[in-house]
Amino acid sequence: MSMEGAAWNSLYRISRAGDGDRRISRATLRRIIDFAGPYRRRLAGFVLLSVLGAVLAVATPVLAGDVVNAIVAESPAGTVVRLALLIAVVAVADAGVTLATRWFSARIGEGVILDLRTRVYDHVQRMPVAFFTRTRTGALVSRLNNDVIGAQQAFSGTLSGVVGNLVSLVLTLIVMLGTSWQVTLLAMALLPVFLLPARRMGGRLAALRREAANHNASMGTQMTERFSAPGATLVKLFGRPEQESAEFTVRAARVRDIGVKTAMMQTVFVTALTLVSALALALVYGLGGWFALTGRLNTGDVVTLALLLTRLYAPLTALANARVEVMSAVVSFERVFEILDLKPLIQEKPEPAPLPEGPLSVEFDDVRFAYPTADKVSLASLEDVAVLDSRGGEQVLHGISFRVEPGQTVALVGSSGAGKSTIAGLLARLYDVDAGAVRYGGTDVRDLSFADIRRALGMVTQDGHLFHESIAANLRLARPEATDGELWDALRRARLEDLVRSLPDGLDTMVGERGYRLSGGERQRMTIARLLLARPRIVLLDEATASLDSTSEAAVQAALTEALAGRTAVVIAHRLSTIRSADRILVIEGGRIAEQGTHADLLARGGRYAELYRTQFSEGDAVNGGSDAGGAREPAAVPQPGQ
Repeated sequence: MSMEGAAWNSLYRISRAGDGDRRISRATLRRIIDFAGPYRRRLAGFVLLSVLGAVLAVATPVLAGDVVNAIVAESPAGTVVRLALLIAVVAVADAGVTLATRWFSARIGEGVILDLRTRVYDHVQRMPVAFFTRTRTGALVSRLNNDVIGAQQAFSGTLSGVVGNLVSLVLTLIVMLGTSWQVTLLAMALLPVFLLPARRMGGRLAALRREAANHNASMGTQMTERFSAPGATLVKLFGRPEQESAEFTVRAARVRDIGVKTAMMQTVFVTALTLVSALALALVYGLGGWFALTGRLNTGDVVTLALLLTRLYAPLTALANARVEVMSAVVSFERVFEILDLKPLIQEKPEPAPLPEGPLSVEFDDVRFAYPTADKVSLASLEDVAVLDSRGGEQVLHGISFRVEPGQTVALVGSSGAGKSTIAGLLARLYDVDAGAVRYGGTDVRDLSFADIRRALGMVTQDGHLFHESIAANLRLARPEATDGELWDALRRARLEDLVRSLPDGLDTMVGERGYRLSGGERQRMTIARLLLARPRIVLLDEATASLDSTSEAAVQAALTEALAGRTAVVIAHRLSTIRSADRILVIEGGRIAEQGTHADLLARGGRYAELYRTQFSEGDAVNGGSDAGGAREPAAVPQPGQ
């Protein structure tokens, strides 16, 4: 490595230091060593090759000096040829070692990335929904990308760098001191001139780099939010695009200014250190040449010292920054371990109970529940806050008990925040109850496997979420092995077949981010088609038609006829007209069942249900099925099996 290269390398590493003063936890080091267990043999080979590469790097300057000495001494031509051939052999060996070292580095580094990413991704998927409602998606993705790669550097870069540089430094010092201790000590005297500016300049560059990273992160967040379909719509309606552009321009301009300043600081730094390097080289040639002319040093030794000079400065500067590199890698591991140490609140039993065959009942038995506090499901670093919110933990369900017999439909109604969606989350085991039990066919859901729960329950939510994938891929989330014929059948039953066949790419049509290339009603029917493909025995509808117009709702209701036929169903509805024919209606208020009965019974009682119903419809409209308060036609009720 040249002096200029050593300067750039030193500056690059120091400028990325952010945690060099932190102490390294022994527990973290033990975990890192345990994590490296599967790569023990490859790491050993990697280290040995790094040592061999360092030895070969020192051998070439020594042989070059021997060649010069042989020429000056007018040795036989064969001697010079043999030395030249030996230099060629060393060069070939060095190339081979470099390739082998790179192969080991790539295999170990990419293997670590695969293991860490897979482990974190699998772990995150097991986290409860409360984790995702609190976490910033960008921060979580950063752990899977930036921090995983930073941890990988501990094996593929830092380890070999420390070992190789240490061996190279020791060998270089031995050879240089043995050749001329006077020249070596004078060359070492210039080392502080090389290192001290690097640390001062590196600190300033690190601060600029962090500021630029923060601005880039802010711009990334702004782009992610504003470039999504709902975000872009919101900006066009209320966001004042000119102001949005001005804010973005300010951040982008600051990043530009930082880039210019950084480039100039780096150039000044490297130019200055290159000058120092040239002075050091001049010292070697000057003092060494004088020693050679006075007979105190061979001519070839001067060449050897000059060539070894870069192999002295480069390892020294790298080792001076070794703690920074090690600490950066350890911090990355700590950030990854931080995610892995966050225990999922919902765990599957080692030996789950089997789910009964045939139609299933649903039962809530004296269920009590409070949403978990932030410290149980999240991290401050993932929420971009200094301290986690301490609020929460208050009970929101107070002794909920009801039973849905196989094939029945039970509807849940009530005010916003009454606890309806919480009941849905517990039924799907997105959360676990604090007391009581939720049962499928008499078996507590906590005793079932996650796979059995997913096969038994199908859910349609209000937003009808779809991934930015093809129609076929979105449908096959329910059944990956489903044939195209089965997909078309599900689309037909969901009243979507004609629409999809009219599309140029048919089943391969991309639906867009969150399915925004489809209308609200089409998205809902897509989720119903997915439900039909899954063939669940229990259906959960959480406000499945709340945001649809009357025309779209009629199409969705027709599709729901297929989804509910012969299945146990729990329907959460805001529009009371859609659940009039349910077998039973539960009125949820304040986390309790305030009333229950059929539509007619509850109206006759004149209680909370009747009050909610009158709020949505006039008495005449409710009786005659006419217009609602806004003049729209009252939608048809959910058909029941057999109707």
